[in-house]
Amino acid sequence: MRVDILTLFPGMFEGFLNQSILKRAQTKGIVELHIHDLRNYSQDKHKNVDDYAFGGGAGMVMMAEPIVLCIEELCAERSYDEIIFMSPDGELLNQAMANQLSLKNNLIMICGRYKGIDQRVRDHWVSMEISIGEYVLTGGELAAAVVSDAIIRLIPGVLSDESSALSDSFQGELLDAPVYTRPENFRGHIVPEVLLSGDHKKIDEWRYEQSLKKSERHKQAEE
Repeated sequence: MRVDILTLFPGMFEGFLNQSILKRAQTKGIVELHIHDLRNYSQDKHKNVDDYAFGGGAGMVMMAEPIVLCIEELCAERSYDEIIFMSPDGELLNQAMANQLSLKNNLIMICGRYKGIDQRVRDHWVSMEISIGEYVLTGGELAAAVVSDAIIRLIPGVLSDESSALSDSFQGELLDAPVYTRPENFRGHIVPEVLLSGDHKKIDEWRYEQSLKKSERHKQAEE
């Protein structure tokens, strides 16, 4: 998979995309992550990428031209499955969406800033809009990082134990059961006895029961 991220602040990705699982995916050659500074595509001598909104109002708007020029350059080199705009009013990211995106070959993600991007980009070049929650961030960079992490970890070969991703919360109808590790006794808090029993049937039954309870509490909290 190749992911191209379009942003005004490429430095925000330097640490996140080069650590842990995402770094491993790139080192293995499973994923390519490319960050593009939209200021490099500005046709303005001062490298401006934003301007006042037509009709007035507070906030600046990212110009269409730098974004479209970058998209066109990338699309001239390869085809893309989706051109994604990170937006608080996009479709809410969930595990099913992450699963589908993990099957794609090439993705472009656009990170907005200020008051947003020129609507014409959204109308004519963007194929998908994704939100990571019903709240507003300073820019789309954090959202793009979240989406990248959510989909890349699902690609075969990225995780050392691929069954781990399949048992994650939200992969099925139930949330994942509680997990514990050593020591058995931490400041008087004891690991449930069934997990120490070695009886895998009873352990599976316990985990299923705990998943049911956890999922029910989550459902009630949403209501």
